[in-house]
Amino acid sequence: MTPSSPDSRTRPAQSRVLLGVLGIVAALGWPLLVYALLSRLTADSGAVSGHSSPWVWALILFGALLIQRLPLHLALRLGLAALLVGISVTSEAELGLRAYPVLVNLAMLSVFATSLWRGMPVIERLARLKEPDLPPAGVRYTRQVTRVWCAFFLFNASIAGWTALHADLATWTLYNGLISYVLMGLLFGGEWLVRRRLRSSHT
Repeated sequence: MTPSSPDSRTRPAQSRVLLGVLGIVAALGWPLLVYALLSRLTADSGAVSGHSSPWVWALILFGALLIQRLPLHLALRLGLAALLVGISVTSEAELGLRAYPVLVNLAMLSVFATSLWRGMPVIERLARLKEPDLPPAGVRYTRQVTRVWCAFFLFNASIAGWTALHADLATWTLYNGLISYVLMGLLFGGEWLVRRRLRSSHT
């Protein structure tokens, strides 16, 4: 039996990374996809027939597949995908499209919150990749940061839910496709500045 070459061993890993990147790009662009599709359907027919348009259902199923790319337990991913389709079946399918950002935020809230009392908090796990011997003060800090992210995901899910139920399509797209990511970036940047200040005060 001939040993496999390094290229053949690294190809599956590269494919997984590529699929992961494509999944992230597609998830980030979800509001724009929904806006483009629903705007086009409305322009063509004057109204969106949520239960009959095959394009709407195709995008819903695409969203269910995107959920399968999230870094979650298999049962949670399957449950979220089923919930997305269930919302679409029991109500207007457009609501299923709009519900996707809500489900993603609730999923991330579940991951971060669960890590606070089971295993290692998410932020501590990430911090130990760079600093394996994290001091006790660092452990306490990463736990607090994990709580902050829990609060953010809860807030973001609430606003995304409000826009899904009560806002027009343009407002929903603006918040979920731009404002929510700006807020996430501000939180990242703010935490980085706080961390730098704390490090400098302990040196």
